[in-house]
Amino acid sequence: MEGDLNLGGMNAQGGVGDRTGGPAGDPAGEPVRWRVAMEAALYGPGGFYVRPGGPGPAGHFRTSVHASPLYAGAVARLLASVDAALGHPERLGLVDVGAGRGELLAGVLAALPAATAERVVPYAVERAAAPEGLDPRIRWVDAPPAGTTGLLFANEWLDNVPLEIAEDGRYVLVAPDGTETPGGPLDAADRAWLERWWPGGEREGRAEIGRARDEAWAAAVATLDRGLAVAVDYSHTREARPPYGTLTGFREGREVAPVPDGGRDVTAHVALDSCAGPGAALLTQREALTALGVSGGRPPLALASTDPAGYVRALASAGEAAELTARGGLGDFGWLLQPVGIPLPVLG
Repeated sequence: MEGDLNLGGMNAQGGVGDRTGGPAGDPAGEPVRWRVAMEAALYGPGGFYVRPGGPGPAGHFRTSVHASPLYAGAVARLLASVDAALGHPERLGLVDVGAGRGELLAGVLAALPAATAERVVPYAVERAAAPEGLDPRIRWVDAPPAGTTGLLFANEWLDNVPLEIAEDGRYVLVAPDGTETPGGPLDAADRAWLERWWPGGEREGRAEIGRARDEAWAAAVATLDRGLAVAVDYSHTREARPPYGTLTGFREGREVAPVPDGGRDVTAHVALDSCAGPGAALLTQREALTALGVSGGRPPLALASTDPAGYVRALASAGEAAELTARGGLGDFGWLLQPVGIPLPVLG
């Protein structure tokens, strides 16, 4: 991607360095730092997220977007709250960062009242090419447009921004087959991030350095003139960092080893608290979706007698809502809400 916005962990200012901080090593076999390996495996030529054809990421893992249209409906209600906070501007931006095949944008547009949808300018931000059959209203771009007024929404994007892995105060190197070896000592900026956000990680044990995610999120938020930026992802906070990290892979619906071979997703949970700027709020998905009207409550049994078909629909909807808000599952995802130039919108 051209420009300064870091969509995949590498920007136009140059590479991110290998085992000693110099140019990246030979991708055909020489071990490199994990950030370089993830960038190549996910976004390089033939990378997991940019390869043409096939089912796309949805064929390998299930996100909230794919679990139920209730999710898009909740985002539509969130957009309505942002719209009200902005005073109903003539053009209301809706920017989906890491848009996949545009499924969320299509769902939100379908869920909006017609009068609101007419004012919405939807952008799908992706490094892959636009899919066939895309709604013609959706603008397919490789970076969030500057000067947007509205909602910027990033569902499971930050977990795929490449990051460095540290172990015992040194970078971890990885070969294309997933074999890891120790690298050079941490540089000052990465050590400082660990000292602040991953207690003890700068000295011993294994840690995931989220500085690249912080910078990517700040750059995305900076494209908003006014509105709300929301990041939704697997996450953890400073008080409960996972002792061995979370780096893993996904392929064909199964969790697999995090091998940077381009044939699988390589991902790690996000330190959303380190991404948060002034005035931000951190919620669980269960809290956010409940406030936005997604309920897993069982419909009244009496409805089965008066409207059997309606009861079946309501029961199915309740099941989908329960999946989206389940403890120990999607409901534990983190939501980072970052207002820009407006008060934090009321979700309900």
